[in-house]
Amino acid sequence: MPKLTQALGYFLIVLGVAAYFLTGMESVTALIPAFFGLVFAGLGYLATTNEAMRKHAMHAALLLAILGLAGSFGGLVQLLGALGGGEVERPAAAIAQSLMAISCLSFLIMGIKSFIAARKGETA
Repeated sequence: MPKLTQALGYFLIVLGVAAYFLTGMESVTALIPAFFGLVFAGLGYLATTNEAMRKHAMHAALLLAILGLAGSFGGLVQLLGALGGGEVERPAAAIAQSLMAISCLSFLIMGIKSFIAARKGETA
């Protein structure tokens, strides 16, 4: 999971920076995925380099994924509405938020599966 956490962090950094430049650098809020990405990458690095902090860092990463999903879920709803024929005021923002929501949800699912597998391994 630590390497996956770092990979998610790098992806979100690229997503945030790309969204910022593709939207004409009008709003710093386009960098929000990059800020989340920096924290994910840091947690992944911490878990990789410090075995004592690994469990804590992974729990923090899953909490961050929940916060990221909650904060970006609206963009996913907007994008799904646009696919159904609705209009989206800021399509680039909706796409970036959707990518962040899907990434955080996927990470959350994989993290929960990993925790369950680890728990079963500890009790066996």
